[in-house]
Amino acid sequence: MVGPLFEEPGAFDREGLAVRLRALAAQGIFIGGSSWKYEGWIGQVYTRERYLSRGRFSRTAFQAECLREYAETFPTVCGDFAFYQFPTDDFWRKLFGRAPAGFRFAFKAPEQITCQVFPTHPRYGPQGGKKNELFLDSRAITEMFLRPLLPYRDKTALVIFEFGSMRVEQAAFLDRLDPFLAGLPPDFRYAVEIRNPEFLEKDYFACLRGHNAAHVYNAWSRMPELRHQTAMPDSATADFQVCRALLRRGRVYQDAVAAFSPYTEIKDPNPEARDSMRILIGRAKEDKRMLFLFVNNRLEGNAPLTILSLVE
Repeated sequence: MVGPLFEEPGAFDREGLAVRLRALAAQGIFIGGSSWKYEGWIGQVYTRERYLSRGRFSRTAFQAECLREYAETFPTVCGDFAFYQFPTDDFWRKLFGRAPAGFRFAFKAPEQITCQVFPTHPRYGPQGGKKNELFLDSRAITEMFLRPLLPYRDKTALVIFEFGSMRVEQAAFLDRLDPFLAGLPPDFRYAVEIRNPEFLEKDYFACLRGHNAAHVYNAWSRMPELRHQTAMPDSATADFQVCRALLRRGRVYQDAVAAFSPYTEIKDPNPEARDSMRILIGRAKEDKRMLFLFVNNRLEGNAPLTILSLVE
């Protein structure tokens, strides 16, 4: 049963935000959330009455259909779900069928491609602790992930390769990354997100630049602040830029989930991250360079309000 927490407060300027985001998208600046299925956004992004069944809120209907309403406000979203699976053709067909023309997805590539050694976690079963034979296998990602996306490339803005913290030297990582990027089909934009701050130097940036792949400026618990990353020489490695504002530096993901769920409001404002994102937006306007900017609820507590603060 949905309680007063999800009642319509009437204070969120959804239409005003949609107008601002559409204007930015027309300039090649796409801003959205990192995923979208949050009941805590009811009364802001979502209208409760659209998901009623026999007078009661239907979580099933919400999960299945809320993308349509999300797209009425936001021009883009990051599909983090793809990190955990190779979606089926039927899944892609249904997903893209719910998105209007002009809407743009970014997808995280499955971890079966970006995980060097599978963690010893129950989710990985017998694979836990073992070396991943598909790590940075360009043929596998092409056949199992990119080729099924080809019919929908007009709505696929970006594919992000996220690498967790790795126990490997930078040179060894780049020796694998460089031929991997070279082997990808030219049909999509690609971006690389790393969690090893020591990799953020000229050889890494040069590798990405050689393939027009963007470094993802990412706000994460163990990464330098966004303002430090954006100030690094040569960090703009492609003819487009990508930013994912995920976590405050020093905060553990599960702590953010515990503190901020169900993501109805800003609980920990992060003015520094906001300023850094505004700078990126300003640079994109000035340079006429495409920008994809995604904000996670775990940054401050509520992604729509964070985004609203960036464009007001």
